[in-house]
Amino acid sequence: MPTPPSSAPRYTKSTLPTKPCATCGRPFAWRKKWSQCWDEVKYCGEKCRRNRPALLSAEANTRP
Repeated sequence: MPTPPSSAPRYTKSTLPTKPCATCGRPFAWRKKWSQCWDEVKYCGEKCRRNRPALLSAEANTRP
């Protein structure tokens, strides 16, 4: 008895949404753990999050 054809994965790596990292500018792909907060994710990883650029608006507000 032949096995039924397996259904294709819902997402393949090439069809996942991507966005550029705010620190390094390299594209990174959607992850399941980001499914609820994908719009809020800005950095590709912990290193880029720690080394994020200083906000220009925050610096402007601290100057007299």
